[in-house]
Formats: sequence, structure tokens, C-alpha cells
Amino acid sequence: MPETSGSAGRTPETHVIDFRAAEHLLNARDPRGAVKLLDGVIAAHPENTAARLLRARAFFAAAQLRPAELEFTIVLEREPDNAFAHFALARTYERQGRPDQAKRHFRLAAALDPNPQYLKAAHFDD
Repeated sequence: MPETSGSAGRTPETHVIDFRAAEHLLNARDPRGAVKLLDGVIAAHPENTAARLLRARAFFAAAQLRPAELEFTIVLEREPDNAFAHFALARTYERQGRPDQAKRHFRLAAALDPNPQYLKAAHFDD
């Protein structure tokens, strides 16, 4: 019988399954479980920006703000026009008590996407 624990026996298909399961765990308010699944996906596919963005969201939901900041930053290095990543990084900075950095990313998010939530957070009228 082939081994399926760890990275041995993992295939691209099982990584997709893990990614989808991590989405469900995050939606079910189990961010730590999501992070555990995504760790393996990212170890096998470090270039996968979608997995990194999902892991950043999971870290944020688990109040692991430094790892969330790191992951959101990696996503933005690869996709500087990702409005959601700017917004989420801004929320991360906000929770860390770093309002100047938060304001910059809120404004970038709103400039990239006129989503009402992004526009409200950007405080362009200030």
C-alpha cells in the first residue's frame, strides 16, 4: 500500500483537493486547519499565488498577523494590482496598530478597485 502521509505520495490532484478543503475549513472558521493543509500545498508549489493568498487569509483569521503580513506581501510582490491583497494587508497593518501603512494600502486598494468597502476604508476625504 503506498504511503500517503507527509509529502510522499502527494500528487498535483491531491494538492488541489487540499486547497479546496482549506477553503472549506476557512469558511467553517477553522483557519488553523486551513493553514496546515496549505503548508503542504505551498511547500510543493511555492509559486502558487492563490494558495499563498488563501494562507494569508487563514493566518489573518487566526490572528497570526506577522505571518499574514508576510504572505500578503509575497502576493503583492507577484501581483501588485491585486486590490484585495492590498485591502487585506491594510487590515493586517490596522490590527497591528500601524495606521500609516494601513492607510497607504487602503488607498491603493480603492484606486485599483472602486469597491465601496475599499473606498470607505481609504478615507479619501481626510
